[in-house]
Amino acid sequence: MPIGTRVALAYLALSGIAVGIWASAFPADFYRSFPGFGHAWVAVDGPYNEHLVRDAGAAYLMIAFLAAFALARPARAPAVPVGVGTLGFNLPHLAYHAGRLAMYAPLDRALNMVALGAAVAASLWLVVAPARR
Repeated sequence: MPIGTRVALAYLALSGIAVGIWASAFPADFYRSFPGFGHAWVAVDGPYNEHLVRDAGAAYLMIAFLAAFALARPARAPAVPVGVGTLGFNLPHLAYHAGRLAMYAPLDRALNMVALGAAVAASLWLVVAPARR
């Protein structure tokens, strides 16, 4: 498996597990303080909804599990469907937040777009890279 594919899968797996466990296990804390370090990206976007936060956490866990599964496979084949599936989540997620940046401080705007953009880039890499070989 090419190094770029491994990096993309590892990024999706690690970010998915971190966000997924936090949102699923501690939804109120996730709502108040994600991404941490004195920043709050979720609470500024509307009232707390435990069901919604836990569902988002479950979606991130699904991404983590799929990416980890593909990473554990020696062949490249599982990476393509992981890329297609995660793109179906990551692209609308990026678009939603890109349209609502005004609610964030300038640093949070940039960090939000970098984090979400990296997830889209990783997903796209998994779809496009195998076709280039």
